[in-house]
Amino acid sequence: MSGRRIGIVGGGPAGLMAAEVLSARGHAVTVLEAMPTIGRKFLLAGKSGLNITHSEPFARFATRFGAANARLRTALDGFTPDDLRTWADGLGTKTFVGTSGRVFPEVMKASPLLRAWRARLEGQDVDIRVRHRWTGFTAGGLRVETPDGETVMGFDAVLLALGGASWPRLGSDGAWVEWLAKMGVDIAPLRPANCGFDVDWSPLLVEKFAGAAVKGVTAQSAAGTVPGEFVVSKTGIEGSLVYAHAAALRDVLEATGFATLVVDLAPGRSAERLAADFARQDRKASFSTRLRKGAGLDGVKAALLRECVANVAGLAPEDLAAVVKALPIRLVRPRPIAEAISSAGGIRFDALGEDYGLIALPGVFVAGEMIDWEAPTGGYLLTACFATGRAAAHGIDRWLSNQA
Repeated sequence: MSGRRIGIVGGGPAGLMAAEVLSARGHAVTVLEAMPTIGRKFLLAGKSGLNITHSEPFARFATRFGAANARLRTALDGFTPDDLRTWADGLGTKTFVGTSGRVFPEVMKASPLLRAWRARLEGQDVDIRVRHRWTGFTAGGLRVETPDGETVMGFDAVLLALGGASWPRLGSDGAWVEWLAKMGVDIAPLRPANCGFDVDWSPLLVEKFAGAAVKGVTAQSAAGTVPGEFVVSKTGIEGSLVYAHAAALRDVLEATGFATLVVDLAPGRSAERLAADFARQDRKASFSTRLRKGAGLDGVKAALLRECVANVAGLAPEDLAAVVKALPIRLVRPRPIAEAISSAGGIRFDALGEDYGLIALPGVFVAGEMIDWEAPTGGYLLTACFATGRAAAHGIDRWLSNQA
């Protein structure tokens, strides 16, 4: 089949992966990126170490996407975490498995991988046009704002890979929601995912402990019990342990207006042992001293006990042990979606064919975070973006073959 003209809107991992697959198939691919450079969110994600995927057994990996597990499975089967590591190695980026099972490039950064990837794409004659912002559909194709003014660009097929609405300053602003909804595409509201939460802290706690890390704890919610650490912020709590529970906590807040993250401040000790250790303390000693000697708790952990439990200093040993093992931190709301690592919601799977084509707009396909799925941090997000970009590219190729 002779190559066809394909427009890809969005120069992130999903769009670039689709460009690689389609250009390798002989199609003339143009990538339209609104920002001055491609992969800006990808680069920021790698600023402190690019967590590109996860090394856990694939059967477990494929269950990390909640309600979207079944719908994403074919795409993930087609581009597994091992496939992703092999692909990165082919671009000169060797990877390693960290102590948590997460996979990182040996150089830790995203920039060398992105540079090599762009060179491969340009070697396959992919036309990458930055500062080209898609502003909707019109007769003849896509309406695009360029440095030289507005133009209309026509293609034989289009892939939209515009991301959700997190980190909008990097290009994912969710403006596409209104345009696609007007065209009859069913879209779930975009919501923050992998986000922090507001807590009504007292001014004293904020003054003394904003920015403090709470380490060596476990946290429990409807998502289960997870070990890790989090940070007390000026507005509430954030960090990897909070993100692990974010979807469950957000959903409970939306449904009931109330949610609590339950934290075990001393996971290495049983409640019975703590109660006995507290009972041995001199009741005339200060609460700080009893906490430190009885449970090894001080600093921000002691402050959280005072903040979250009324009259905690007057509790009996058994009751004090109970709150140390299950400290309730009441949440007010998720942080705004613009601050979130990723977003939930987007184009519902019922609006898509099996090939990631929009049922309401034949010839228009989607990939990545535009679709209604979410995943925790740990490499799951990036892997699914790569995988859906690849799956959508194969869908476009099949669709074009059927149009010949």
